[in-house]
Amino acid sequence: MLLRSRGVAAAVLFGAGAALSLTACGSNSLSKDSGSSSSQTVASATVDAALAAKLPEKVKTAKKIVVGTDASYAPSEFLAADGKTVEGFDVDLFKAVGQKFGVDVEFVPSSFDSIIAGTNTGKYDVGVSSFTINDKRKQQANMVSYYSAGTQWATAKGNPKNVSPDAACGLKVAVQTGTTQEQDDLPKKQAACKAAGKPAIVIQSYQGQDEATAAVATGKADAMLADSPVGAYAVQKSEGALMTIGDIYDSAPYGYVLPKTETDFSQAIADALKALKADGTYDKVLSKWGVQSGGISDFAVNP
Repeated sequence: MLLRSRGVAAAVLFGAGAALSLTACGSNSLSKDSGSSSSQTVASATVDAALAAKLPEKVKTAKKIVVGTDASYAPSEFLAADGKTVEGFDVDLFKAVGQKFGVDVEFVPSSFDSIIAGTNTGKYDVGVSSFTINDKRKQQANMVSYYSAGTQWATAKGNPKNVSPDAACGLKVAVQTGTTQEQDDLPKKQAACKAAGKPAIVIQSYQGQDEATAAVATGKADAMLADSPVGAYAVQKSEGALMTIGDIYDSAPYGYVLPKTETDFSQAIADALKALKADGTYDKVLSKWGVQSGGISDFAVNP
């Protein structure tokens, strides 16, 4: 799953540079709803004065939380049809967190592999980008759990290359740079291919998940692997051009990223999530985006 682990118009999902005619692959039909239904979903989150008191002085002064996000990872975080607005279930949920604190939330599109460093230098207050919680990341930052996802593989309709997650030797496999899939999963599979004397996996790493998805849709890659909600959403929006293969595996929690020094802020975010779960906002957001299967109730700092 993503260590993370996104276009405009018809290419929102596959990337702005991908010349595809798969009109449903973008967020057009969904993003038309997202503006209004997003505000409706988040509107039920009310300010909690006790939580607001725990905000860092920087956030209190600015009256907003600046969030670093890689906006190429639908349905978690991606660009709307205007090419500027960041939307997705991560966005709606963290906006609801912001409302609990009584502050605005500003999402800043960033490269995925720069976000943790950006939070530690103060460029961002929080990183929200489908980061899988793992020991390596917890050494670099505080992580607040809010969702659970596994890894899902996808390939072209009909699986013409007979792709299997357990038999990827010799295949061209697309993946996003900096993800758990790229840094942990594929290296293990690559080592197994070598040990068995089989052809190596041709790993195609892309800066954005939309580019990795486009590589499969255009035949440049035989398969891709990504977090389970992302793989499922890509298939859903491909109008039958793509299909998932194999079972979801290696499920683990996603976490918001904060500096190690921000222990009180991290716990306050976990408490805000608990409040959103209690008042129904959390489940409404996940249901709106069709990702409720990954919902959790044990929100915690560095679980």
